[in-house]
Amino acid sequence: MRDAIAVWFPTVRTGTGTDVFTERLVAELKKKGIRAEITWLPLRAEYAPWTVSVPKTPKWASIVHINSWLHPRFVPNSLPVIATIHHAVHHPQAQSYKGLIRTAYHRYWIAPNERNVLENSRTVVAVSQFVADTAKETLLDRPMQVIYNGIDTEKFKPENHPRQTDECFRLLYVGSWMTRKGVDLLAPIMRELGEDFELRYTGGATATQDKPDMPKNMHDIGRLQGDAAIVSAMQDVDVLLFPSRSEGFGLVAAEAMACGLPVIAFSDTCLEEIVQDGVTGRLLPLGDVHATAEAVREIARSSTSRNVMSVAARNRAVSRFGLPAMLDAYLNAYSLTLEQRE
Repeated sequence: MRDAIAVWFPTVRTGTGTDVFTERLVAELKKKGIRAEITWLPLRAEYAPWTVSVPKTPKWASIVHINSWLHPRFVPNSLPVIATIHHAVHHPQAQSYKGLIRTAYHRYWIAPNERNVLENSRTVVAVSQFVADTAKETLLDRPMQVIYNGIDTEKFKPENHPRQTDECFRLLYVGSWMTRKGVDLLAPIMRELGEDFELRYTGGATATQDKPDMPKNMHDIGRLQGDAAIVSAMQDVDVLLFPSRSEGFGLVAAEAMACGLPVIAFSDTCLEEIVQDGVTGRLLPLGDVHATAEAVREIARSSTSRNVMSVAARNRAVSRFGLPAMLDAYLNAYSLTLEQRE
């Protein structure tokens, strides 16, 4: 059945981790000799799909793989469909930070479209159990397979010569500058930590309005372009600070662990499936600034325990979140989807 697999990915280019997921999966499929191609759609295909022409379904494809957000207008009915859910934006706890307009957009536009896609897809995959549970409760209760997003652990790896912590303990935040990611908590955390700690964050132009209220131990490194830049930034710090309130998977956390970084994140999110509290990092109560600062101090106090945590983080990333595991799981899902043909 694997010989029959040929995958088409009609995909909206969003500039987020979903693009990275699609590109990585397609690259790995091609390495296996499997035909896989992406047809990129403009961002407006998400919110104004009628303004975008429907791409022609390629004759060579035997299966279509889509993001669950893809509008049904672009989903062909001539091929079996596998849909991946990448988010948990419909989770009840998300309401407090989304605002009225975004909440309405998700509830009255995205959710109905997603239900249509999930109902008509032959196979549904969620990128974490948290995402699967959320989708079943808020969208459609149907069977879903959990496949974690894969990372290249040969590319994302510790520096050959680990950084020697000097007088300043370095933290890193990598992600979009938005409330959902918890960026509003970064300044209070760093203010409480004080001058012996430094945070490097990916802010850029979107962070400009918040800079007047930031303490001096926060430094904007701009948007990081490409894996090499992210790896370099991760190899030059001691800990990843990832105070996100909502993630589908938490790709940055897995990448940081592969680089040997302990990760500090929040519980009651999908990060519980990535970070092992006290083993590969720390999981703190959602939004607790004081507890987060104390966890950073605790890790900074002992280089020995930090090194043990670093090794454990690397090992977990390699064993659970490597590209081979993701690829094998999707190949199996493709095969089973094709076998379901009537």
